[in-house]
Amino acid sequence: MTVALEDHIEELRRELNCCDAAERAQIAEELELAQAELEVVIAEQKGRIDAKPPF
Repeated sequence: MTVALEDHIEELRRELNCCDAAERAQIAEELELAQAELEVVIAEQKGRIDAKPPF
């Protein structure tokens, strides 16, 4: 899963460099979400967090 997320992040970074202002804001937001998701996945894999709900 991390490889797919990393690929998606790289694709978004490339798109960010060649788009208009309206698209740029949308792509930047999607990039931020993808980076956060990757951080969570890595933290789960390393056992730093438990993603299971507390209930």
